[in-house]
Amino acid sequence: MSAPEALLPDALLPDALLPDALLKVAALTHLYGRRVGCRDVGFALWPGEVMGVVGESGSGKTTLLHCLSGMLAPSAGTVHYRTRTEGWQDIHRLPEARRRLLMRTDWGIVHQNPRDGLRLGVSAGANIGERLLAGGVRHYGRVRAEAEAWLGEVEIDRARLDDLPSRFSGGMLQRLQIARNLVTRPRLIFMDEPTGGLDVSVQARLLDLLRGLVRDLGLAAVIVTHDLAVVRLLAHRLMVMKEGAVVESGLTDQVLDDPRHPYTQLLVASVLQG
Repeated sequence: MSAPEALLPDALLPDALLPDALLKVAALTHLYGRRVGCRDVGFALWPGEVMGVVGESGSGKTTLLHCLSGMLAPSAGTVHYRTRTEGWQDIHRLPEARRRLLMRTDWGIVHQNPRDGLRLGVSAGANIGERLLAGGVRHYGRVRAEAEAWLGEVEIDRARLDDLPSRFSGGMLQRLQIARNLVTRPRLIFMDEPTGGLDVSVQARLLDLLRGLVRDLGLAAVIVTHDLAVVRLLAHRLMVMKEGAVVESGLTDQVLDDPRHPYTQLLVASVLQG
């Protein structure tokens, strides 16, 4: 790689230099009328890599996540994903049915409120098994066995396979949502404030669980949060957003230990003072 190329952001590198990347985002922008949700965001993500996105409420991080995950169409820019069988595809140009299948199989989306990512009227096992059914698995015994195994993976008593989610605590609901997403062995997972609203002790347990699962499964992930401790523990790289734009990015420890942008310095200082 030549010196000028070494200085380019990931998303501006020639495609030939990104053969092993999983996700490539370029000039991603979403506008709400005259208000900017996010603008000119670009990066690449590799298998097994975790990208953290931080910023205050209204910074644009959730809008960015929704554009990345196909939940919201961007006003401009592209999100390319390297599929298993068809190579690079712009997800926002895929037919709706193809994109929905991708979101049910190859991707996972963990919502801040687990109730948004679960069906509350069916059992814990059915919540997990639905993803397998969407992927074409039809053998009832296999579906039930996989669901039971994944309850164990997320530290929920397997005897609760037939319990309704309404009988679970907030932390257990979040772990159930994670199991529902991971049962299909996705390659990429999006997380929106995965520990938000949980007690500190529950947060710590969930973060340890997430760190182990991401490592053991080799997942690529994009994690949006306002909590710097979350990205410190989980993310390899970090983007800091303010008013819809990325104001600083780099290796997580480097950004948090030696912040260059005044806004990042303010975020880090507020944690230290707290």
